[in-house]
Amino acid sequence: MSTLNVNGKVHQVDIDPGTPILWVLRDSLGMTGTKFGCGAALCGACTVHLDGQAIRACVTPVSAVAGRRITTVEAVTDGRDRVGAAVHAAWVKHDVAQCGYCQSGQIMTATAFLASLPKGRLPTAEEIDSAMSGNICRCGTYDRIRAAVADAARAMA
Repeated sequence: MSTLNVNGKVHQVDIDPGTPILWVLRDSLGMTGTKFGCGAALCGACTVHLDGQAIRACVTPVSAVAGRRITTVEAVTDGRDRVGAAVHAAWVKHDVAQCGYCQSGQIMTATAFLASLPKGRLPTAEEIDSAMSGNICRCGTYDRIRAAVADAARAMA
């Protein structure tokens, strides 16, 4: 039995400790916002936050998250997280999503990146590109993603 803190709620799950948290979130807890993309931490679709840091849920085992806070896209986009709310609003404003499959991972990466910046500091285009480089968008909406991240940063400044 493993105890997980997901989005501020404690969950008991009876699962092999080597199971990637992606499958616990999706299959055991019904949180399907986190997507399976590649299974090798290369595409970013499965990005969640672990103690505020963006990580790949497809390769992070349950045993690595004991006693730590997991945050999923469901919590970041529910309007209660200031950074998440700014990112979500910018995503809608810039019509970022095309097919939408990568968007939860993109939003989670953008949110962790912006939260890591000193208050009021605006990132450069190069910093945004670097921070978002681990997330693949098959539809190629990278220009809209960059614009949305920059807009969210300005909205929070």
